[in-house]
Amino acid sequence: MKKTQFDPEKNYIETREKIGYVPRTEATQETYDKIGFMSGLEVHQQLLTEKKLFCHCKAGVFHKNEEFDAEIVRHMRPTLSELGEYDGTALMEFKTKKEIVYRINNENACTYEVDDTPPFIINKEALNKALQITMLSKFNLVGEVHITRKQYLDGSIPTGFQRTAILGVEGEIQLRNKKVRLIQLSIEEDSCREISDIGHRRIYKTDRLGMPLIETVTYPDMVNPDEVKEACDYIRFLNRSSNNVRIGMGATRQDVNVSCKGGTRIEIKGVAHTKWIPELTHNECFRQWALLAIQKELKNRFASENEMQNWKTNYAELNFDEFKITTEAIKQAKENNHKLIAVNIPKFKGILSHFTQPGKCFADEISDRLKVIACIEKPNMIHNELPNQPITPVDMEIIQLIMQTDEENDSLIIFWAPEADVKTALETIEERCKMAFFEGVPKETRKSFENGTTIFERVLPGADRMYPDTDSTPIPLDNNELEELRKNIPEDVCERINQFQKWQFPEDTFTYLLSKNLFSIIKQTIDLDFNPKFIAKLFGHFLKNYEGKNQNIKIDYNKIIELLKFIKNNHLECEIAFKMLPKIFTNIDNNFENILSEIKFKKYSQEEILSKIDSLSYDFDKVAKERNTKNKIAWIMEELRDTAIGNINLTELKNNIANRI
Repeated sequence: MKKTQFDPEKNYIETREKIGYVPRTEATQETYDKIGFMSGLEVHQQLLTEKKLFCHCKAGVFHKNEEFDAEIVRHMRPTLSELGEYDGTALMEFKTKKEIVYRINNENACTYEVDDTPPFIINKEALNKALQITMLSKFNLVGEVHITRKQYLDGSIPTGFQRTAILGVEGEIQLRNKKVRLIQLSIEEDSCREISDIGHRRIYKTDRLGMPLIETVTYPDMVNPDEVKEACDYIRFLNRSSNNVRIGMGATRQDVNVSCKGGTRIEIKGVAHTKWIPELTHNECFRQWALLAIQKELKNRFASENEMQNWKTNYAELNFDEFKITTEAIKQAKENNHKLIAVNIPKFKGILSHFTQPGKCFADEISDRLKVIACIEKPNMIHNELPNQPITPVDMEIIQLIMQTDEENDSLIIFWAPEADVKTALETIEERCKMAFFEGVPKETRKSFENGTTIFERVLPGADRMYPDTDSTPIPLDNNELEELRKNIPEDVCERINQFQKWQFPEDTFTYLLSKNLFSIIKQTIDLDFNPKFIAKLFGHFLKNYEGKNQNIKIDYNKIIELLKFIKNNHLECEIAFKMLPKIFTNIDNNFENILSEIKFKKYSQEEILSKIDSLSYDFDKVAKERNTKNKIAWIMEELRDTAIGNINLTELKNNIANRI
């Protein structure tokens, strides 16, 4: 009987369909209810302060990767928690044997940053600003601020831990259709910025290290991807409304927690843009759903629990010269005197090519961990379920004979690595495969990409990484000081949205206006007795479009208010602002009279403008190919536009034209 040829591409498509994956654009609430979509957020926002949180270095002073005065090398090792246990993340990072290099610039670092001195007293400016946002988020304030240590062994903080303190618990935010509960808000020091992570060497720069930031944590109350984005935007807008936070690239980062029915909490780390959130959460939930399907399939392949417990891989070293494997990575590995290792994975036939994410399969789960834990740069492996197989059929048969592979039931992985990393790589492959049938969905932190996919970053931290900071004393909060801070709290975001709706602003302007924290500016312009529809068009559409096309120009909103006052005082029609604003943003001379001359504005009375309608109507009849009222009004409007702008309301002009022709 002829053996059936295994088709990896067909298997990928069939397993994707089997788990019920659909693109996000086709998903409904019913889709997410079926797989049990659940998500929460951890939103990090840098505070706008002069100095860092636990020292006197300037905050917000950044430098390029190559601008540094010294390098410090560290090797991290885990410490026991208060309960005498090690955190799983710390153990994983220790296993990587990373050499951590810090690039220090004297302008924004001191001995505290490199863990040579204990912390100074917490930055009072930062604490007060964080407390105001805590109140704004409707949290219950703590009575005392207790600083704790949160262990990080990835090297992002030279001390190996981050100092953090809870300021409030049990708050809430009001979304369009529901309330989302908030667990807590903390103040903490920011981490280093990573420059590179290659092999066993990771390089950071310390300019961002120690800058004060807040972390707002929600309950997993969001039940679809769009709700997650809405909640994240709301928290960002809320923070910005306080005027206490930094804005710009990197000032806000969010970690998104996702799980499905039967899955576990997976943390998608450092999502840079909220617009990525819907695709990321959609794909992560289905990735877990796929992993649970893999778990079920694998368990069905074992005859007993005992057989599952005794499952293990086997491996053998291969000789580079005996096989015609044509990948460039293997050629490079041979030149570097690396080892070539084949690993047989019993009962895994069809699993390596099983769908997990768009464009990714279970083999990527293994490859990701080889990169992170064994420090083997990608590409780091091939396997016998690749669509475009780099191994010839003859060579594959030889390797399977060597490994005693059951071709109908087993899978085969071939990887290459320095000899020192082979043991870790073998442990990593076997461990991840065991997780597939014992855990289903391993608890882990994942790194996000713009296309909506993720890769393994590290094991998800647990409670064992938290312990008190013995260098800091508790800070009691004074009620009188808190009441003073409370006086300067702005309106809630939902109140601002309600006001936009009362002004009849188009909903497509809300996000831009809130992200730029323009509510108070707009309120001032409304108070000048301008039509709200004009203000919405000016700020929500014109400025948004102008800023998008001229990203190097900084918009001075106070100058816009001065311009609107000038327009009002000189009895000009408001549309003139659209012609004047670009000149104001680009001209050194901001004299409004000069700008009117530059755009060749001339003052005309309404009677002078309207008197031209009859002659223009006559001219249209002579030149028009298609004579109808709509075309005539549009043509006359265009002829009079430059003269009319600033002198007569364009809607009023259009009505006059319609009445006269």
